[in-house]
Amino acid sequence: MSISSSVVATQSQARSLHNVFVYGSLLADDVVRVLLKRIPSSSTAILHDFYRFSIKGRVYPAILPVEKKKITGRVLQGITALELDVLDTFEDDEYERSDVEVFFMGSSEKSRVHAYIWSNKNDPNLYGDWDFEEWKRVHMNDFIKMTTGFMEELELPESKPRVATYESFFQQDGGYVLFPFSVSMSV
Repeated sequence: MSISSSVVATQSQARSLHNVFVYGSLLADDVVRVLLKRIPSSSTAILHDFYRFSIKGRVYPAILPVEKKKITGRVLQGITALELDVLDTFEDDEYERSDVEVFFMGSSEKSRVHAYIWSNKNDPNLYGDWDFEEWKRVHMNDFIKMTTGFMEELELPESKPRVATYESFFQQDGGYVLFPFSVSMSV
């Protein structure tokens, strides 16, 4: 391969990399590591005119546009197309991947990135504010176990939908029920 074709290949590869704003369970490196098998570089960022809601009966948050609100999260950088597919599958149909503009903390730099927005804009189960520190204390360990089960299931030739994977996890875990409603994970 010549130097010029190597440069073109590198530029093409860089264009196929994605940046993803995360604001929920994917703020935890341990969850990211289970899903992506690595921890990509990241930067703290702010998403303006959005709000992070708690969801009744669930431990993960939802975000929706709300004027004059903001969410602090981080941008996972250099996500490959395959990794983005894993995140899409993980988020399931409860979330829609959209492009949003974030501002990086400590600078005036802004960027368009992907984010997973709650698909039910009128969901009556959204309330209050979701607290990452509380989630880490109360739910993170079980969430990591469920995410590990999700990834093991995803690697099977005929994997079940994510919700079915988590429901089977609960049945195997001695009837432990962390999510009394359908299960979905958020970034």
